[in-house]
Amino acid sequence: MDKDFNTQHVGQVGSLAGRIALVAGATRGAGRALAVELGRAGATVYVTGRTTRERASEVGRTTETIEETAELVTAVGGTGIAVPTDHLDADQVRALVERIDCEQERLDILVNDLWGGEHLLVDSVFGKKSWETPLADGLRILELGVRSHLITAALALPLLIRSDAPLHVEVTDGTAVSNRRYRENLYYDLAKNAPIRIAFGLGEELAEYGGTAVAVTPGFLRSEQMLTHFGVTEENWRDAVAQEPDFAIAESPYYLARAVAALATDPGRAARWNGKSASSAELARTYGVRDVDDSQPDAWGYFEDVRYGGKDGSPDDYR
Repeated sequence: MDKDFNTQHVGQVGSLAGRIALVAGATRGAGRALAVELGRAGATVYVTGRTTRERASEVGRTTETIEETAELVTAVGGTGIAVPTDHLDADQVRALVERIDCEQERLDILVNDLWGGEHLLVDSVFGKKSWETPLADGLRILELGVRSHLITAALALPLLIRSDAPLHVEVTDGTAVSNRRYRENLYYDLAKNAPIRIAFGLGEELAEYGGTAVAVTPGFLRSEQMLTHFGVTEENWRDAVAQEPDFAIAESPYYLARAVAALATDPGRAARWNGKSASSAELARTYGVRDVDDSQPDAWGYFEDVRYGGKDGSPDDYR
């Protein structure tokens, strides 16, 4: 930690005042929380996604929209701007970037949290060999998890590098260390490893601009979809542990979001994180961040040590 870097003030109100952020894929989950926490720190945040109050994406959830996310950003002190965008449509992404350029003349933070493939996992990924996965579903996973990221980066980076300290954040599932293990299905493995390599490659390219590219991952995420899956809410989420014992290590989306907001205010972030991948727990330990229940869960540490390593322990030991 830099000697004069005060972890007690990172991510606090006003620390990102004047900064312009784009959170691509901010409808729900980690993307929504990331937008809110960047807004809480004072940023103007463009929030994008495919689900609006008029239209739902293929995910099929109408309970979360980008308009609601933008309102949440504004409610905590930032400025939230919702822009419906399909990030697989280059023309839509180009129009989005042109709008940000026209309205703000800059972009300081780009968060690539694009995914939206959960509906494909149960029937086409879990327990399936690659040749058993319907080809159309496998390719759709790569579209949603890789191609969308590349389109967004390619079109937004020319604006991002105008910033005096560009920050590009790739959100994925797993770190470079945890993902050395096969992620169960070839298409899913590729989709969740690609953002790590994107951050690595962009770290090389952004270095001459004083930029930082980093891949980040939550642990076992208590997203809106996951809570619905278990039939619980954020208030009684521990009731789901009876169904899934590992859910005891779960974290709220705001854990990762608070950590990324802290990273965004770190003047030494390039030296510390550029080209690397990090978990929410690793970031939280670095910046003194805690989850909404004041815990500091380390899901990937728990899985590495206990689930895969055979070490004695429980989720409570990793909170």
